[in-house]
Amino acid sequence: MTRARGAARRQRSWIALTLLAALLLADAAPARAYLKFGVPVNGRTVTLKWPAEPVRYLVFEQGVDGVSATEFRDAVARAFATWEAVPSATIQYAYDGFTRTSRPGDEDFVNTLGFDDRPELDRVLASTTLLLDESTGELVESDIFFNSAFAWSVAAGGERTRFDLETIALHEIGHFSGLGHSALGETELTGAGRRVTATEAVMFPIAFGPGNISNRILRADDIAGISDLYPSEAFNDDTGSLSGRVTWNGQGIFGAHVTAFNPRTGLLVGNFTLNADGQFSIAGLVPGPHIVRVEPLDDAEVASFLEEDAGIELDFRATVHNRLIVVPRGGDSGSVTIRVVSK
Repeated sequence: MTRARGAARRQRSWIALTLLAALLLADAAPARAYLKFGVPVNGRTVTLKWPAEPVRYLVFEQGVDGVSATEFRDAVARAFATWEAVPSATIQYAYDGFTRTSRPGDEDFVNTLGFDDRPELDRVLASTTLLLDESTGELVESDIFFNSAFAWSVAAGGERTRFDLETIALHEIGHFSGLGHSALGETELTGAGRRVTATEAVMFPIAFGPGNISNRILRADDIAGISDLYPSEAFNDDTGSLSGRVTWNGQGIFGAHVTAFNPRTGLLVGNFTLNADGQFSIAGLVPGPHIVRVEPLDDAEVASFLEEDAGIELDFRATVHNRLIVVPRGGDSGSVTIRVVSK
């Protein structure tokens, strides 16, 4: 989830994002999708991203029980490499070595990853802080801390009682790169609370439990998100987009969630309506027919995705558009209007 930490210095501010432990879950969050951060600059909204690549980072030289500093470095390097391997994205990262002076969270214009002992944050496995230039929306610094109050593992097959470092690093590096949370996931209620049963995105805001390594692999929603931020030429040529409006009684609504499902490939990608006109755009879609569904953010913590006080509409019914929408290769579907009604 995001929360402002106040202005760090003139024209710059911090954003913080956290990944919650699975044993302390919020409400279930079915079928929502990747979210880019929009930053208001001089009356317009710009996308938060790095202005140049490769994005360089350091590793704070400190291990914890079960994970040495070298093992930590290697696990996060594998996670960085997974994002770099997306063929339709250009993002690149560069490791600059160990540090003993730059800690995650220091405002020193150095990107640092490392452990920090934060037992008071008993729901937070890891957190990413982003320092941005408010005049341009460009990222200036990004740090990731992993909470050493939890037990960690770098074992290839995972360890039953420990959280998988590579999995959590993959999620946090998505934030580090400019992506917000996806909500393509499902949970179930157990005697000990809710637990994650399935996800269709690494960027889902609640982690699987200890020992689970299934989220070491990026899904369609994650790939569409990072490619939309840092598109290759092939991305724009080989995929398409679906755009339009969501209306209620003739008026656009803010904060509706729109998903596009490709019945041929089984891939699911989506986005939100992010202005008062109810406009949305979903990029990175495989060309072909798609089933489009709209739903309110009424069964999840709204703050995990959008600002709670932003005037998000919640009182409409989930709606499936009455016809298939064909996404062309290298182009857009054309504006689609989806009308919803009150619950």
